[in-house]
Amino acid sequence: MGFVNLPVAKRLPRHWRLLDVVSAILFAFVMVFFLLVFTSLGDSVAASGRRALSLSSLSDPRQRERFVAFFDEDEDPLKQSRGGRRGRDKSAELLVIAACSAEEVDHMPCEDPRRNSQLSRHMNFYRERHCPLPDETPLCLIPPPDGYRIPVPWPESLHKIWHSNMPHNKLAERKGHQGWMKEEGPYFIFPGGGTMFPDGAVQYIDKLRQYIPISGGTLRTALDMGCGYELYLYFLNFVASFGGFLLKEDILTLSFAPRDSHKSQIQFALERGIPAFVAMLGTHRLPFPAHSFDLIHCSRCLIPFSASNGTYFIEVDRLLRPDGYLVISGPPVQWPKQDKEWADLQSLARALCYELIVVDGNTVIWKKPSGDSCLPNQNEFGLDTCSDSDDPSEAWYFDLKGCVSKLSVTRATSVGSIPSWPERLVKTPARASLIKNGFDVFEADRRRWARRVAHYREVLGLKLGTPAVRNVMDMNAFFGGFAAALSSDPLWVMNVIPARKPFTLDVIYDRGLIGVYHDWCEPFSSYPRTYDLIHVDGILSLVKGPSTGKNRCSIVDLMMEMDRLLRPKTIEKVARMARAVRWTVSVHVAEAESSSRERVLVATKELWKLPQGAASSR
Repeated sequence: MGFVNLPVAKRLPRHWRLLDVVSAILFAFVMVFFLLVFTSLGDSVAASGRRALSLSSLSDPRQRERFVAFFDEDEDPLKQSRGGRRGRDKSAELLVIAACSAEEVDHMPCEDPRRNSQLSRHMNFYRERHCPLPDETPLCLIPPPDGYRIPVPWPESLHKIWHSNMPHNKLAERKGHQGWMKEEGPYFIFPGGGTMFPDGAVQYIDKLRQYIPISGGTLRTALDMGCGYELYLYFLNFVASFGGFLLKEDILTLSFAPRDSHKSQIQFALERGIPAFVAMLGTHRLPFPAHSFDLIHCSRCLIPFSASNGTYFIEVDRLLRPDGYLVISGPPVQWPKQDKEWADLQSLARALCYELIVVDGNTVIWKKPSGDSCLPNQNEFGLDTCSDSDDPSEAWYFDLKGCVSKLSVTRATSVGSIPSWPERLVKTPARASLIKNGFDVFEADRRRWARRVAHYREVLGLKLGTPAVRNVMDMNAFFGGFAAALSSDPLWVMNVIPARKPFTLDVIYDRGLIGVYHDWCEPFSSYPRTYDLIHVDGILSLVKGPSTGKNRCSIVDLMMEMDRLLRPKTIEKVARMARAVRWTVSVHVAEAESSSRERVLVATKELWKLPQGAASSR
């Protein structure tokens, strides 16, 4: 029987019956079920739900208020009488901070994708730092992953790490065929290859050696830009193998990348013992002073240097020393279908009078001029020099500028003017003169830390110079004297200059050391368990306002952040609250030459684990 074609006007309208509604609901339910079970969406939703539950159960504001009131009551815990201190220590034993959920093992408060995903995509603003308020973060200790081990010591860690310390297989699965990394037994193995350089980092460095002075101490500080711009296309060079192998040439490389979809390149780099931290080149200047790096390197970092009238290239120019080298490998350098981007990049370099050293395949090398840029001149980007009021070294939450920074007060920052390594470590940098009596203060600081580090080694028993200490942070570095006194040890130091203190980070870079600006009333941009030793001189000064002398934040939050950053079974100099975060402590007198009022507190973070049921629920 054939179908009857009725005129449109005579067709009856469809009426939804109860059975139709029920069928539609059931169909929608089945589709949602399949999405949650058979796609990554389910994992994301489940993780968000578990995180919300853990936050609601652990973020009791009254608990945080009790801790803050108890530990911030006294101005200086080391000033207490012996009896009073014992009484408070006994009370502190009752205040033990609970563990966070197993879902929080890799938590970074200021780089939380669940929070940042709600923010603007303009210039990747949402991938920059966005920190919660203290009372929005649960007062709990970040647990280690199930099966966590003491990290593989340096230099073996350059080539392998424990899989159980970072059980993230996605990067190995996606990049194993390109020589990045692969799983082998209980380890992740790092052959040293990369997307652009299948022959490995050593061969690539040898290629660069033909054009720039890799050896001999001319180059010391390098920045490896692993910050991409397109979603899901973030690459940190060979998981920081570029910087790892440059260490053999006495070139200290700091790598950065955003929290990425490969989970998690910066974390892998730090587990390997290579300097790295989480950052995004988006709307703000990177947290470094002007003219810091002798070499800036970008391999397939996908940064659109010519976008926004060359804003990102200008930021690179701010950070690169005069006579320094810029190396870009991969897109858009002679890359298919990116002719315009490649042409724009070359135009930017010409506008700033960069000297083209070579274009070798998909790698280009430029040298920055020794003096101020040749601007203003004719250029399609409308570039001009910044005004005299611009401080090119101001870089903490400082918006990117569309003007080119001047060399400021001194021209003694160029690669050709600074002494070669290691002479530059002990010679007083010209930029120290920006501090009152800077040359005298620098020399006194150098002598002080040489004396004190010797005291640390001989009296306090710190495991300096051994494989137990590789990743080190100095939270209040000033001129970098602590790091300089450790220069002969097989370690590196992240020198941190608090954002509200004098800008002395440029002196640290002039000495051939590395570091960042940071405000310690906020969490640091790193993963948990990434430092073996944390050192701080004057811990209470990190939470007090420089002008008012009043606390801007709590020592409780600062200690919680230090606990998050420290690897278990490692050693650090800190101030109190140690027992509440499950540390063992001892207090020592300082070296004989120091002030008699000074004390040194040494604490060890013990290795603890979640109960088996809590760990397995992850």
